[in-house]
Amino acid sequence: MATSLFDQFISPVLLGIPLIALAFVLPWLLFPAPAHRWITNRLLTLQNSFVGTFTAQLLKPLNMGGHKWALILAALMLFLMSLNMLGLLPYTFTPTAQLSVNLGLAVPLWLATVLIGMRNQPTKSLAHFLPEGTPIPLIPILIIIETISLFIRPVALGVRLTANLTAGHLLMHLISTAAYSLLCLMPTVAILTTVVLFMLTVLEIAVAMIQAYVFVLLLSLYLQENV
Repeated sequence: MATSLFDQFISPVLLGIPLIALAFVLPWLLFPAPAHRWITNRLLTLQNSFVGTFTAQLLKPLNMGGHKWALILAALMLFLMSLNMLGLLPYTFTPTAQLSVNLGLAVPLWLATVLIGMRNQPTKSLAHFLPEGTPIPLIPILIIIETISLFIRPVALGVRLTANLTAGHLLMHLISTAAYSLLCLMPTVAILTTVVLFMLTVLEIAVAMIQAYVFVLLLSLYLQENV
């Protein structure tokens, strides 16, 4: 029985246990724990340097009120990056290819930024729904448009991450299937297709890292509007 291309995005189950739960735990096991020594290892030094550089760049445009989110944003960046790159390994599963997982991450964080804005600066937050100097006949239309644009933000965060990872994995699956089918018929073409697959894999690694950064960056921009 021929399977669908999208079967690779179905959460696998082993002995009644959904493996997506294990995939969520795995990223935290990959990162080294801080040692109780003055001299640390190279991996921990590289991790600290990456987290420090990323956090400084991400929080530079934010006000002091948004700096409280430094730990949450840095942890989310490392978590998403690990989950995105997890699916590039053989016999693994990418949890962030599921729209429900991405929306489960995007909606609570987006809602937290909105609630912070409503609590700290309610006048400025409500002013986004109606720009100053708007003609009276356009007031209902603008309020509806701004409300829709506000509630579409978490959906855009989740759909963007899901679509990019799904498209990349599907393309890699199609090219690998073509290379395997052409191996006996046209070995030269199969070798060239394998080279393209290798280049696409390198590109997909970059996409996995970039999409995690874009997710956190857009979330920080939403936070910037409300602090």
